[in-house]
Amino acid sequence: MGRKSPWLFELALAVAFVGLVTLNGCDGGSTESLKALNMRDVKLPDGQIIKAETAITPEELQRGLMFRESLAPDRGMLFVHGSAGQYPYWMYQCRISLDMIWMNQERRIVEIAENVPPCPPGPPERCPNYGGHEAAMFVLELAAGQAAKHGLKNGQVIDF
Repeated sequence: MGRKSPWLFELALAVAFVGLVTLNGCDGGSTESLKALNMRDVKLPDGQIIKAETAITPEELQRGLMFRESLAPDRGMLFVHGSAGQYPYWMYQCRISLDMIWMNQERRIVEIAENVPPCPPGPPERCPNYGGHEAAMFVLELAAGQAAKHGLKNGQVIDF
């Protein structure tokens, strides 16, 4: 058996590095690819499947659906908090109306805010808070009207 050539090892490292840079989205063009890797199926109690972006890091939790111009009826965002707590949400810099569904650690719905409008123009202090009255670990945001369309109610379990 011969010795491995050092340039093959260096080439393999270079290819791996380029792959990681591409996946990490160092340029704006790979953001969609990164989002696709962070998607999960969320099954509503009526069987409807929602393709949800998952927000886990503090930055993702804070950004949420800010600046989005639309949200398809079969899309959403699932916020995963590190522990159960009372998490009020607001619509600062959000451009679309949303339904917000809070769930406890068993993924049971504990609170729903429907048809929540974007914040009024002006300073962020003018934005009202929604929900956060019950202990929750997850929050699912859907396009406005989807909670009613799918008959979501407190006590139901959402699967993901």
